[in-house]
Amino acid sequence: MVTLSMGIRHGFGLFNLPITSANGWGRETYALAIALQNLVWGFAQPVAGALADRYGPFKIMVIGGLLYGLGLIGMALTSDPFLFNLAGGLSIGIGLAATTYSVVYGILGRNVSAEKRVWAMGITAAAGSFGQFLMMPLEQGLISSFGANEALIYLGLLASLMIPLAFFLRESNFSANQGGNQTISEALREAMGNRNFRFLMMGYFVCGFQVVFITLHLAPYLKDMSLKYPEINGATVATTALALIGLFNVIGTYYAGVLGQRFPKRFLLSGIYITRSVAISLFLLIPLSATSTYVFAAVMGVLWLSTIPLTNAIVAQIFGVKYLTMLSGLVFFSHQLGSFCGAYFGGYLYDLTGSYQIVWGIAIALGVFACLINLPIREEPLVRPAMA
Repeated sequence: MVTLSMGIRHGFGLFNLPITSANGWGRETYALAIALQNLVWGFAQPVAGALADRYGPFKIMVIGGLLYGLGLIGMALTSDPFLFNLAGGLSIGIGLAATTYSVVYGILGRNVSAEKRVWAMGITAAAGSFGQFLMMPLEQGLISSFGANEALIYLGLLASLMIPLAFFLRESNFSANQGGNQTISEALREAMGNRNFRFLMMGYFVCGFQVVFITLHLAPYLKDMSLKYPEINGATVATTALALIGLFNVIGTYYAGVLGQRFPKRFLLSGIYITRSVAISLFLLIPLSATSTYVFAAVMGVLWLSTIPLTNAIVAQIFGVKYLTMLSGLVFFSHQLGSFCGAYFGGYLYDLTGSYQIVWGIAIALGVFACLINLPIREEPLVRPAMA
């Protein structure tokens, strides 16, 4: 489920130039659709999580797989920016909310022991990363062979496979009342009033900004820079770099889960964010080449989605698993606010200045901020008053 849902969406950066060129759009138009997708994904995630915690995740995942596939096909069939935003932004955004980490992690939280929970979450995040490695060359191959629009239709058919996969994740023993009598509204008030939860949300905003900016704008950035550095001309370097990010993140997310069992997760998160800032800085300072791009992609790959198992494991550790899907969705909403900003402002500031340099600088500064904001997080479980 996560391999398909995350793998397909990581390739949207490859469609940026073909679709904008074919439709006569500026990069801001396409960037807005993907930014809306991430924003809708963020808004819908807590709702999908609450519904999954209340009624079980099965129906939520079926609806999500259907909307995901229809959204991809809708993107292929329209050249109108408004309809493109509805398909690529609204439909796929809701589909992602119902088929990605928060819903799947809710299933893991209920069915995997606490001793192995962060490890299992790391395995699942690695599956999403493998999807990126698997789908990048496939999507580029479809674009090269059939064109962007037909490639989106084929991806829509592939996304529909998530519907039968939902049947394998159906929990026959699901109970809506796991772990006490706390209500949804009480859980929300408790989380939002907790400083650790707020710090996690601020750090996750940065993760979304950096990841989606690079996913969506690395290929156009390399295309622009090929005028100065002919070695990186063509889509091959960008496709290979994005695939390498997915490949190395299989390693990064797996070991994030392993290390999260042994070391304080807040320190691991801080280390990930500051290392991202260092990697981006070196990428911009060193003369650009295919080799430097691939090294940057490999380093970023190790750090890419490694925040996901660590962040969600902290949520489960502090608040328990009863409303894990909803609370993971809520903290993920902050991630998607960052994703919206990374996607949209990448396109907006490029159209405004003709360069991505300002956005790269913002990504570096935010990484330093996220490093610092994760350090004071306390990972101890909440002690709640005894219920009558």
